[in-house]
Amino acid sequence: MGRHPAHEFNYLVEMKAKRLTWAFLLLFGAAYVQVDAFTQVASDGQTNKLSTTNVDFVPDNSIEALKTKAEQGNIIAQGIVGYAYEKGKDVSIDYGEAVKWYQRSAQQGDIGSQSALGGFYYDGKGVPKNNIEAYKWFNLAAAHSANDDNERKVVQSAANMRDLMVKIGDITPEEIAEAKRLSAAFVPRKETPVSSSDNSVSSNNPRFSGTGFFITEDGYLISNYHVVKDATKVCLLTSAGLINAIVVSVDPANDLALLKVNIPVPPAGYVLEHGFSSLPIAASRTVNLGGTVATVGFPNIGMQGFAPKLAKGEIASLSGASDDPRYFQISVPVQPGNSGGALVDERGNVIGIVSAKLDASVALAASGALPENVNYAVKSSLLLSFLESVPDVAKKLREPNTKDQPFEAVVKSAQGAAVLVLVY
Repeated sequence: MGRHPAHEFNYLVEMKAKRLTWAFLLLFGAAYVQVDAFTQVASDGQTNKLSTTNVDFVPDNSIEALKTKAEQGNIIAQGIVGYAYEKGKDVSIDYGEAVKWYQRSAQQGDIGSQSALGGFYYDGKGVPKNNIEAYKWFNLAAAHSANDDNERKVVQSAANMRDLMVKIGDITPEEIAEAKRLSAAFVPRKETPVSSSDNSVSSNNPRFSGTGFFITEDGYLISNYHVVKDATKVCLLTSAGLINAIVVSVDPANDLALLKVNIPVPPAGYVLEHGFSSLPIAASRTVNLGGTVATVGFPNIGMQGFAPKLAKGEIASLSGASDDPRYFQISVPVQPGNSGGALVDERGNVIGIVSAKLDASVALAASGALPENVNYAVKSSLLLSFLESVPDVAKKLREPNTKDQPFEAVVKSAQGAAVLVLVY
């Protein structure tokens, strides 16, 4: 009797995980035979062609059919499409696309995709190298209860990778602690099958929303990590319409996320020559107590609508809750949905990212009084440090403005760079 399709795919990815282990094993003088798992498992006699002989959920063996199923949330199809993009099977090699599909399958709990994703983050292929994410995904794959020999091999391979990261000193104790925290907080989330893969909000409602802002003209943008955490799909509502985006890199410890628009065919209204309206980022060490700040965002879109909303206030403190030096306390009145918005100064520079507000119920229980406009923003200096890990983006950043601007001009530039982030 042949393998169940799920077992077939797990075996395929387990073989891939073994190949990723090669680099580790060489460090310890271990001999290893490289195997092309896709050819071994699903070969149709042509190493550059997809075969789905043992996969019974597609009407034909085309990449288009697989992608259709993957878009609809099929966990196995997502993993195989990811592999196709990684190895160039019926498509051009595209590590970014491979990561996207592995990510969606891994978020649903697939053991093989989780192990594969750990390898991509470790190698920095398709995503910036991130040891915390690599360890997290290896750790999640290693934590699975194996149901058969193939799954036991995947679990062991992932555990070996995770442990070897520690053994060869590729990850610090602090990074391990953060990766374990993220692993413990992970909850697999099954995608709801949909009949089409278009971007209509009405046909596939987002789970929640936030705000983001462009930092480069070619479509890189910033939001909060907690806005896009565990996203299977991200869309942006811009002046050019609804467009897809991908998560490029994250800094969970500082609640930061770097995204990039994903538009194979630019929508009407997007001018390639000029790109997206972006904001300059200034170091937050220049900020003074009492300085005027503002943000443009999309709070409570269910009640307040999709039009951007302006909120203005002051720097109330140069540190956050419990004197946390990573944050500003701000008197800007923000609401759910403002998270991820740019906090700009009187020159129109980003000096923070709106991130959180003091929990009213907690404050009431602790002090007997309700807080008024006690909100927080991550300091821009942390954002600049985060972006240094992505040199291709850092070199495209605008120089900060050096002169004060009319407030109307500041608002106009902030509004032009602001986008509604829809998370599915």
